[in-house]
Amino acid sequence: METNSYIYINDKIVAEVDEKMPPEEELQDLADFFKVFGDPTRLKILYVLLCEEMCVYDIANLLGMSQSAISHQLRVLKQMDLVKNRREGKTIFYSLADSHIVTILSQGLDHIEE
Repeated sequence: METNSYIYINDKIVAEVDEKMPPEEELQDLADFFKVFGDPTRLKILYVLLCEEMCVYDIANLLGMSQSAISHQLRVLKQMDLVKNRREGKTIFYSLADSHIVTILSQGLDHIEE
């Protein structure tokens, strides 16, 4: 244990926590992941997809936005693996990528509603 007149450092605890810390690259990826949730339009799209699989046209109509704006945000969400898509004829339907996204959205909403 290292001490000076102002600071007490518990080397054992610091070392234990340091061993548990994810690598810097993973922390950066996690920060980027959470940045995606910082945009209200993307959150609206995610909540729409939490309720129902939808195509760009229906999402745009529901949110009162242009199809190009929705397509742009869906591209970002897809790049971050938050949404997936499937093609039916000429129409592409979007849905949440997996149950983790449902959990994140649900817990986030629960937290702010407390």
